[in-house]
Amino acid sequence: MTEPDRQDEGNGNAPDIRTDIPHPARVYDYWLGGKDNFAADREMAEWVLTMTPETLDTVRANRKWMVRAIRVLCDAGIRQFLDIGAGLPTSPNTYEVAQSAAPEARVVCVDDDPMVFLHAEALMAKKGNTRVVQADMRNVAEVLAAARELLDFTEPVALMFVGCLHHLADSDDPASMVAQYLTALAPGSYLILSHATDEFAPERTHQTSAEAAQRGATWIPRGKDGILRMFNGLELLDPGLVLVSYWRPEGGVPDPNAGRAWVYGGIGRV
Repeated sequence: MTEPDRQDEGNGNAPDIRTDIPHPARVYDYWLGGKDNFAADREMAEWVLTMTPETLDTVRANRKWMVRAIRVLCDAGIRQFLDIGAGLPTSPNTYEVAQSAAPEARVVCVDDDPMVFLHAEALMAKKGNTRVVQADMRNVAEVLAAARELLDFTEPVALMFVGCLHHLADSDDPASMVAQYLTALAPGSYLILSHATDEFAPERTHQTSAEAAQRGATWIPRGKDGILRMFNGLELLDPGLVLVSYWRPEGGVPDPNAGRAWVYGGIGRV
């Protein structure tokens, strides 16, 4: 049996990076035009595009929506951001957007990929108001404990799940997991959430999901009602839960390929 490919730090203390298994953070990085990905990630990314070519529009529109959402909350006075499933810090990323709008903003990014941790930690090393945490989002207590080292949970926080919950199986009960995080937030906090949907091409998206599982990846697009449940009854800011390209688009005009971005997004107020 061949030893799997890995990248290790020489001190023996850093976590192994599996380069032979695609990881969502690195696949997204490839779609966004980043360089922090490996052959397995690129192969998975290109295979997905053969099944659902709309994915490229989806991922890029989702990133643009995230930028708009962060700016909206900065304008509303939010100065703390907890970005769960943050992925690689491909620009524009959460701390860039938040701190360009409000330099005093504090940002904690969470991801389970050791490569995300190493790259983000290096970028943020000189930033006292930014932290990166390597943890599984499902370990809520662990994530919150680490986030409290920088964030003050007695004050409002923007809790972010941008394009990551569709990488959890139904058995993980994403809505209940989000609810656990929400209990830690002070009144006046917000939930920023986006999630891929299967509503526009059910057969193709379900086939992609099934074949991705055979390749060792979890991708579960869901219907609008299922995604709405993840807000756990929070009141949504206008225009509610909509396809991200139609959520307060720049200049009021959606991108030409807006209908090909199959991801719903919204912001809920705690």
